[in-house]
Amino acid sequence: MKKTTASLCLLISIASAPALAERNPADPYEGYNRTVSKFNDKADKYVLSPVARGYRKVTPKPVRTGVINFFNNLRDVVSFGSNVLRLDVKRASEDLVRVGINTTFGLGGLIDVAGAGGVPSNKNTLGDTFASWGWKNSNYFVVPLFGPSTVRDTIGNAVTTVYPVKNAVFHTRAGRWGTIGLQAINTREELLDLTDSLEGAAIDKYSYTRDLYMKVRTQQTGGTLPQSEDDNIDIDDLVDSNATSEPVAAPQTAPAEIPDTANPQTLYQTPSENP
Repeated sequence: MKKTTASLCLLISIASAPALAERNPADPYEGYNRTVSKFNDKADKYVLSPVARGYRKVTPKPVRTGVINFFNNLRDVVSFGSNVLRLDVKRASEDLVRVGINTTFGLGGLIDVAGAGGVPSNKNTLGDTFASWGWKNSNYFVVPLFGPSTVRDTIGNAVTTVYPVKNAVFHTRAGRWGTIGLQAINTREELLDLTDSLEGAAIDKYSYTRDLYMKVRTQQTGGTLPQSEDDNIDIDDLVDSNATSEPVAAPQTAPAEIPDTANPQTLYQTPSENP
């Protein structure tokens, strides 16, 4: 029982304690990242999330799907350029076919005709290009209003933000800003179910989000996550050491008045240990 309680206390303390600076090798900017995350959470709570929920409530599912397809078609253009820079002819060809089919037969990208036909959807970014050039591992970085990212991906996204593909489609300032707002609301609506589950599941939302994001992104880019000191902790060894260091009370001798038939082992019997 003591070992079980000690294990639970140790796990909770490790999971719930805010990480100190540079505790996670992949998050050397943790002080900054936590501050920006708190700002993003406030902005999301009072602005983005309510607007996204209202958008979901008033907008029919087919319309939302069309909006998703439209922006995905623009992402395929970015993916095409990324794969060209990577000299990945196969994926670049797939991206080009997707853009051509969906733009021509999918009403400007509103319908994913290519996806229905089985054409792969790569959705590579400049961050993936940098990873293919050797920058596979990158530190965690939280972007204001945009959320989790890495230094590598932030640089790549900055390029596509300064030179967005949609500028070739929308030539007026109103049209460009309108698509930026619509894309932000649409993206937030897609993430509502995920973020709602994080609110109730995570003891430390920041650490949980960071670890989950970095694990997925590292797998996508073929990198490796650096091990922190906590990764080398063996809970069983710690509990065993704590258990052996605790003083064990010496059995008391039975008073003379107790009959000889009394069994001292039944008085001081310890509960069996769980495997």
